[in-house]
Amino acid sequence: MRLAVVEDDDGVGDALVEALNARGYRAERLRRGVDLLIAHRGYDAVILDLGLPDADGLQVLRQLREVSSVPVLILTARSDERSIVRGLRGGADDYLVKPPRIAELMARLETVMRRAAVAAEPMRVEVVTGDVRVDLVARVVEVGGAPLALTQKEFELVEVLVERPGAAVSRQQLMDRIWGDAFVAVSRSLDVHMTALRAKLARPGLITTIRGYGYRWGQ
Repeated sequence: MRLAVVEDDDGVGDALVEALNARGYRAERLRRGVDLLIAHRGYDAVILDLGLPDADGLQVLRQLREVSSVPVLILTARSDERSIVRGLRGGADDYLVKPPRIAELMARLETVMRRAAVAAEPMRVEVVTGDVRVDLVARVVEVGGAPLALTQKEFELVEVLVERPGAAVSRQQLMDRIWGDAFVAVSRSLDVHMTALRAKLARPGLITTIRGYGYRWGQ
């Protein structure tokens, strides 16, 4: 299990990584919030400090929650009630004040991982919306029984959108999942590929634009 330890203090960060690795985890040290936002897809859980050199940890958490549900345990020196409430309401799965007792840290980490495992839904293998069928295993999209010739990026757009038909998906989520650069690049790639995908599907209203936010598959 890969863990990201987002901590700019060398003494604390190195000690945490050493303790976690000694207990069977694959812990890696990150020093900045942006490092987590770029690489979060490679980790199974995150231990996040709030006092980071490039951004406040609560802001990093909010940005992370726009694109990922990876379990996050806040580990910080901030012990005031306001910070704890903001952290938990902002999307953290747990909150622990420094200095941590290693046994308690391990127990809390195991608990948030168990919750994440229970919440995980079985992967869909097929989604049918009207006369449009998406086979996620064969990676085929059919309209009226005829397969479409989609590029890899176009299919990946469909794949993300149909994970939760009827639910809005933000532009940041799409950019992060498909291009991996939602927070570090400005790109028109999404718009270009979305236009091409809609033209190939030829089903107006199947993909709805949510102004100022993103897109939705189906009603």
